[in-house]
Amino acid sequence: MGLSRYPSKVTMPNVEKPYPSILGFLHGRFPNVPQDSWELRISAGKVLDEDGQPITTATGYTPGKRIFYFREVEREPVIPFGETILFQNEELLVACKPHYLPVTPGGPYVDECLLNRLRKRTGNHQLAPLHRIDRETAGIVLFSANCKTRSQYSELFLRGSIEKSYEALAEYTQTSGTGPWLVENRIVPGEPWFRMTTAPGQVNARSLIRLVSASERTGRFLLEPVTGKTHQLRIHMSGLGFKILNDRYYPELQPEQADNFTMPLQLIARMVRFLDPVTGKEMEFRSARELSA
Repeated sequence: MGLSRYPSKVTMPNVEKPYPSILGFLHGRFPNVPQDSWELRISAGKVLDEDGQPITTATGYTPGKRIFYFREVEREPVIPFGETILFQNEELLVACKPHYLPVTPGGPYVDECLLNRLRKRTGNHQLAPLHRIDRETAGIVLFSANCKTRSQYSELFLRGSIEKSYEALAEYTQTSGTGPWLVENRIVPGEPWFRMTTAPGQVNARSLIRLVSASERTGRFLLEPVTGKTHQLRIHMSGLGFKILNDRYYPELQPEQADNFTMPLQLIARMVRFLDPVTGKEMEFRSARELSA
């Protein structure tokens, strides 16, 4: 069994009364975990409130409050690809992750995530990701290595002071035009919960998309996200009619199946550039991973 050394957290959302029970909420949020498993975890003191105290099945649902738990999985899949550390100092760690490896624990993954691999590899248990990329996406991820300066790096993302670019291979025909395309829309959670969708309302997602080169049926694209919504680039590309090769979520959700390691999503977080708030130096990092049709 895989058991995380580090707690995960979930926030109780603001819902209409009557509020669900704690067990009902946890089972609804994590439907693949049986309710009796949550009962056992709670009775064993493995589910905590924000003060680090064990909750009980009688603990009340409180919107906005967080619950902490330790992920448990019976069989954890092994991702047979390694990450690369591109840079490391006392404040920051920059890694290039492979396809299929999640950044943080999720689903059946506990130790097989970039964060816990790096914690084990470096011995630094203060590591925390400053942003996320999809499990299916490869490329650059930044980690704070020092909780004392973490907020300074987080502020770069909040202010939009990080320049990021991605590269993708996607379906393309000559009649689709040559761009560039500025895509602006609103992205919200869809159904099922792990899949996002567009909706009317205030714009919250922007991407600049450029065609770099093209063959008869495939285009190579440079993607520059202005915002950072979940699955933003995959949605924006599919919305233009450019399905990223091997995308199993967009534009249509494909039937669930085991990972096919020979057909990774053809999307890479290629480059990040920013002014380091601690050293004052301009920093740039690039992934050397390749895409292939």
